Amino acid sequence: MNIYSAVNLDTFLTGSSTRPAADELWALQFDHHAYYLPEPTTLPLLAVMRGAVNDLQCIICEATQESLRVVKGCAESANLAHLAQTFSAPVLNLSRGVSLLPVAIPKPWGRELWYTGIEVRGQAGVGNAELSTPLPWLLSLLPQRFSAGQPETLTLLKILDPLPDEVFGDLYFEMHERKQEVYVVTHVDATAWPDGVGGIRFGFCPAKRAKYADDDSFKRAYREAVTQYEQVRRQIDERLDVIKQAEGLDVSAPASPSQVRYWLRHVDADLQCQEQERRQYMDSFAQVLPLRVGDVVKVPCYTPHSLLHGVRTVEFQTPVYERKILAFAQKVLTQAQWDTDAALAKIELDCPPQPDIVVHNEAGGAIVREQIVDFDDFEVWRLRALRPGDYPLSGCDSYQLLMAVTGEQAIDQRLLGAEQAILIPANAAKDAVIRLESGAVTLLAKPKPCN
Repeated sequence: MNIYSAVNLDTFLTGSSTRPAADELWALQFDHHAYYLPEPTTLPLLAVMRGAVNDLQCIICEATQESLRVVKGCAESANLAHLAQTFSAPVLNLSRGVSLLPVAIPKPWGRELWYTGIEVRGQAGVGNAELSTPLPWLLSLLPQRFSAGQPETLTLLKILDPLPDEVFGDLYFEMHERKQEVYVVTHVDATAWPDGVGGIRFGFCPAKRAKYADDDSFKRAYREAVTQYEQVRRQIDERLDVIKQAEGLDVSAPASPSQVRYWLRHVDADLQCQEQERRQYMDSFAQVLPLRVGDVVKVPCYTPHSLLHGVRTVEFQTPVYERKILAFAQKVLTQAQWDTDAALAKIELDCPPQPDIVVHNEAGGAIVREQIVDFDDFEVWRLRALRPGDYPLSGCDSYQLLMAVTGEQAIDQRLLGAEQAILIPANAAKDAVIRLESGAVTLLAKPKPCN
């Protein structure tokens, strides 16, 4: 089997006069810069491929002496699936899309499932239920097709899965300066919200704001409420840290609500009453929007927000880690101080209205396509099938992110269950479509060109 070398497959296919036959196995050796590791390193990788340029399948593994020996010894007619088992690597379809395998990231309020997350805390994968390849390896192989040439800018797709416990499952009340995000509600926990209506803290309460002479007075009152709450919050957290340390536990690791409640039995009751009273007063400054399954929330920059417990959402966001925490009803595990003053200096008190959803009919009226958000760096569409229909995935010159929400749907005979996601390459195969049965709903995002 022939082994070639190049910066990546995009470069090899556009710059090389060599064109392996469609029925031949061949390999490409390339370097991957693992920028996301605690100590960034360069890792030599090997991609073994078969198929025509517009219908490639491949496996990716580390380029070790052993893997190179095995590949060099393979006949060009060798079975790619058998080689995949040898290297414990999935066969990836480079022309029609790859299945995304999320990594779970624990949070004090629950967990996040990262489908395209790539950073030191974890990296998503691609493949199937049995075999997985790190997503960043694929992006290094085909950066133009799968990440518009810049893997670090791949739109972040994740699920927010807060605990159903009141307070313990509420997210940080935070704001962003650069990160834009949109939530789509997929589940509201019935034990937390028996009527099926959850919520999100979103901006500040207009009625509360109207009680003050001006915005500066309102901000000062809110800042004082946060200060009073933070004092009692830190006293409780310090006591809980002592208990954790006595039990030999990491004070920076999340704990379950039941465990925290048990520890709180050893915290002064009067202090806990103060915490509850001050928290409720502080929270009275925030506006709460009701949320039901199917609701969409666009979160603009400078708007403080906090998803409430038991409300599960799909989130698309700008892939940057930046936030300013105004307040949190638990210990923040990732930073020592809140960012209340810095946030209040830039915050938008007037919440912009949620945008109207733009509706289009596709597939002869079988599919309704709704634009749920139109940010300057990416856009998201929701597809709803009124009756069975095919939606084309070809003809797009950028990658696309697709997540199944509900109902029967499939790509190339791959059935998609709820919350299964696919990364579609730019200029996908001409016959690449998603088949939606009646009642199916899916989400589709794509980036916008950089200005």
